[in-house]
Amino acid sequence: MVDAGKASGDNIRATPPATNDTVNVVVTDSAPTGEGDEETMKRACGQIEFYFADSNLPYDRFMWTLHTANPEHWVPIKTVASFKRMREFQARGEDWVANALKSSELLEVDETNTKVRRRTEIQEPKGQFERSVYAKGFGAEVPTLQLELEKYFGTYGKVNAVRMRRNHETKEFKGSVFTEFAEFSDVEKFLKADPKPAWKGEELLIMTKEDYCEMKIKEKGLKGKTAELRREQNQSNGGRKGFNAFREMEREKKDKEKKANKPKPEIWLEFMGEKIRVYEEDGGHVKEEDVPYVKNSAIKFTGCGGDLKWEDIKKPLQERFSRPPFVKYSRGDDWGLVGFDKALTDEDVTFIKENLKTLNSKEVTWSPAEEADEKAFLIERANSAAAKAVSSSQGGSRGSHRGGRGGRGGRGGRGGRGGGRGGRSNEGKGKERESQPSSSAPKEAAAPGEEQPGEKRKRAVEPDGGADVGVRGQAVPVIQSMKRTKTNEGETS
Repeated sequence: MVDAGKASGDNIRATPPATNDTVNVVVTDSAPTGEGDEETMKRACGQIEFYFADSNLPYDRFMWTLHTANPEHWVPIKTVASFKRMREFQARGEDWVANALKSSELLEVDETNTKVRRRTEIQEPKGQFERSVYAKGFGAEVPTLQLELEKYFGTYGKVNAVRMRRNHETKEFKGSVFTEFAEFSDVEKFLKADPKPAWKGEELLIMTKEDYCEMKIKEKGLKGKTAELRREQNQSNGGRKGFNAFREMEREKKDKEKKANKPKPEIWLEFMGEKIRVYEEDGGHVKEEDVPYVKNSAIKFTGCGGDLKWEDIKKPLQERFSRPPFVKYSRGDDWGLVGFDKALTDEDVTFIKENLKTLNSKEVTWSPAEEADEKAFLIERANSAAAKAVSSSQGGSRGSHRGGRGGRGGRGGRGGRGGGRGGRSNEGKGKERESQPSSSAPKEAAAPGEEQPGEKRKRAVEPDGGADVGVRGQAVPVIQSMKRTKTNEGETS
């Protein structure tokens, strides 16, 4: 329960339904003598209506959690019927409570008679602070006091809630209450009543809640900005302290807007010893003119007979090349290209020819790639790495991503969702990782082969008060995990 409506210096605490602490609700621990079953059902219904009321539900963390637990906002009747101030009805059974709720114009019961929810959408109450009064002079607390207070204030108009004020430490009733009327006119009716409102023959000390708060500000000697801040706190949330679902939703909305408006960091790719800018359009690409041309970085094979296995090329080259090559081959062709992270020396070419004499059990010949083919191959490799870098930066993986063939995975910085440590680079298998960036600094992503990532990259709380209009609210957004996209590790067909 969120015992709201407290002014400056008046502390209110949430009270779990399972404890023995007194809470303020519209019913008592025992039914009035001579009460008929119809009246008893009406009281039970009214109590649950209050739990779901505009004046309570969005300010009661536990009830709000129940309300938003599923998109349809169904709440188990068994749960609300177990609250402390519903105990007098428990012996009658859950079905009895469900039948009592069927008379409600504010709530509806499902077909199974086991769940209840609001009929209409949640609305943020307006003017709660202005529609509330302070009254003192109710003496010591007795078990039936809450119900008596509800009936007493009800003679002046419709009451949304009567909140018994308690000592913060001892929980002892202070003899005063905050009462929220449904209409402004009822506030005036109460304050200007003739004869003046009295309790047990003794005239009450009464005033608006606003006047009471002003009195406390003066008593505490608050002035200037401090006093203004206290006034704002008193008026916000209807003078309530604690949980406020509307405030939480507004905060989430602003956080999302702030995140959406935050400039995206640039992505940079380290490729063939140079850094080139990655553009996110069309899934990620680089400008052709930015791709460095490294002569003799690719070599052509011919004679494979229209088929081959990637490992038949990569495994024999592990001994000499620390990074697995990037292989371009289309099934059915008799030729292909193998790209490396540097220009090949004569010794490199000799090693390749001696260790890869056959592919697909067929003798192949090796020759330098034509310049035009070599340039196009480099651009293709850079674009492949760019696409992987963009996917990684957008959360396509949680900390690690299969990048370009043969890349060396850098150590990523700690970031948000998807950040932190990624997977290890496995040069033998050509795996590299790309990490989510940890700041708005430009990101450096890994390219295939020589391309590497530089981017670091209370238990149930029962409310108190009286019944009010209940309306159904919005569901908690459903959070779904993003499907991880598989890549071909830089191999194109």
